[in-house]
Amino acid sequence: MDIVGLYELFLAHPLVSTDTRNLVPGSIYVALKGENFNGNRFALQALEQGATYAIVDEPIDGHHERIIQVEDALQTLQELAGYHRRQFSIPFIAITGSNGKTTTKELVSAVLASHFNTYTTQGNLNNHIGIPLTLLRVGKDAEMAVIEMGANHQQEIAGYCKYVQPTHGIITNCAKAHLEGFGGIEGVRKGKGELFDFLSGHDGTAFAFADYDYLQSMSLAVPHVIWYGTGKGLIQGKEISSSPFLTIQTKGAVEMKLTTQLVGSYNLPNVLCAVTVGHFFGVPPEKIQQAIENYTPTNSRSQWMNWHGNQVILDAYNANPSSMKLAIENFSRQPGERKILLLGAMKELGEESLAEHRALVTLIQSLQLKEVVLVGGDFGAIDHPFQYFDDAVSAGRWLREQQLQGALLLVKGSRSLQMEKVLADTN
Repeated sequence: MDIVGLYELFLAHPLVSTDTRNLVPGSIYVALKGENFNGNRFALQALEQGATYAIVDEPIDGHHERIIQVEDALQTLQELAGYHRRQFSIPFIAITGSNGKTTTKELVSAVLASHFNTYTTQGNLNNHIGIPLTLLRVGKDAEMAVIEMGANHQQEIAGYCKYVQPTHGIITNCAKAHLEGFGGIEGVRKGKGELFDFLSGHDGTAFAFADYDYLQSMSLAVPHVIWYGTGKGLIQGKEISSSPFLTIQTKGAVEMKLTTQLVGSYNLPNVLCAVTVGHFFGVPPEKIQQAIENYTPTNSRSQWMNWHGNQVILDAYNANPSSMKLAIENFSRQPGERKILLLGAMKELGEESLAEHRALVTLIQSLQLKEVVLVGGDFGAIDHPFQYFDDAVSAGRWLREQQLQGALLLVKGSRSLQMEKVLADTN
């Protein structure tokens, strides 16, 4: 069956599932494979659970008229998503970057959704599986689509652009992240820059933070660039305060004071981006303001929370040298008599890993933060004067033993460390 025939089936059954554990009856099941799983083995089970069809790329025992065999199920999923995307003439805004892309995606989506019927990436479905699934969820009533793209190696973003076909793009920043895959900071810029490369060849529009010189050079070939920044751009803004939440004042095309529920001055570019995108597409200023001020971070991303009589900045979704530095510096500026820093190690830094972990220790010492707990990875391979535990569970036991009251905590680390476990009530 060709892609047109598959798309006709999709139109009749416009739900796609890749996991029998959460399969919705009436959906089309796509059997994906990975290092530790093979969805083909669950194709018949999917049909029994109510799937209308199962798309597989391995022979299935017995004849079944609702089994559709293809050469590559993942590639078919992506081609189906691309075919679906081409049925729309609405803006498709792609967002990538080393830091802040999910927060920016959430803010931009909130602003656009206040005025348009907007579809966006749910959670962190920003990879080779999540992006096509996101595209296939875009309904015929869509007026805007916002697609987050994660990447850790060259040509990944370029591959996504082939089926996302973005009309607009945002690169939040390029920092020291996924250095193993990208091969250094220049590799990061080249990899993330594949989004702007696509826009350059398709009469696209980029939104870019003017304070970053590298974004100015990376966007030279993009036909249309809308700038925002602290000193120049369509929208300009500055921080008024960030204790504990970020408040900013904008000027330029939109003048407003925004009191956000975001922790850290490092979120300033993310907020300015959302204001800029909203203004560009004609969202009224009062809707822009309300959407941004009502946005509350979740999923361990700069999340402010109460924990047993203490205040916690939980930023444990991911970490790299630049995001760690900004979070630690912001934490050092927060008021509080007792502050405890709990940091999990950083991953995917390759040959630079030890040096980057040492640099964080030096930074912490220079800021004179006294109560520090380091967890796992290369923190265990370098000399430092702080508390150290192999894992978050052990650090959590130590934390509960302190019987804290009225303290301020920053909990941050790479996803693999699962630093949110330090806050678990039982370990």
